[in-house]
Amino acid sequence: MVQDSHADFPSPFRKPIDIAKIAVYGLSILSTAMFLFLPFFNLLHPSPWQRWMGAVHGLAALLAVAVAVYTGHLAFPLLRGDRHILPQMRTLTFWATLLAFLSIISGNWAYMRYRAPLGGARVWLTENTPLVHYVFMEYHEFTVLFTLPLGATCAWILWNYGDSIIEKRNRPVLAATCVALMTMMFFALGGLVTGLGIAKVHAL
Repeated sequence: MVQDSHADFPSPFRKPIDIAKIAVYGLSILSTAMFLFLPFFNLLHPSPWQRWMGAVHGLAALLAVAVAVYTGHLAFPLLRGDRHILPQMRTLTFWATLLAFLSIISGNWAYMRYRAPLGGARVWLTENTPLVHYVFMEYHEFTVLFTLPLGATCAWILWNYGDSIIEKRNRPVLAATCVALMTMMFFALGGLVTGLGIAKVHAL
């Protein structure tokens, strides 16, 4: 009688695939935690303004981007007509919109310090590297604002139409909603990259 080759593996590592699965989940959780810890490095900054504004806005922005990117990626299977993810999409779109709102509010708080006439980052950038302000900051300032109306509109459409949005007669509405969610993801990612780049050149 042939014995099972995995019989000697103690539970829960009965199969080699279990070790790989645990490693993947463990690394994913660890990577996410390290990513979300990034804003708290602002607490080491010598400026009290940067310590609190950088930490609050950085955390709000990272959470908003993470949820918006996940929602934007799920828009692809939704566009193909996968109705099973509709409840999840409605919830994610709501949270993506709420986090975008919090990110914009905290960003405006930081922007007041950015435009300070004495010691503000805007003055230093326009004098030393105006390209950063007139290109990257202008892009960052305006495009991230579009995440809020895009998210609010998509959330209203998904909740208002419900499961009927998958029906053939509502395909144009579904397509427009999915494209809007992808655009929201693009603006959120662009805002994160430009925001980090500006902070790297000169902090608040």
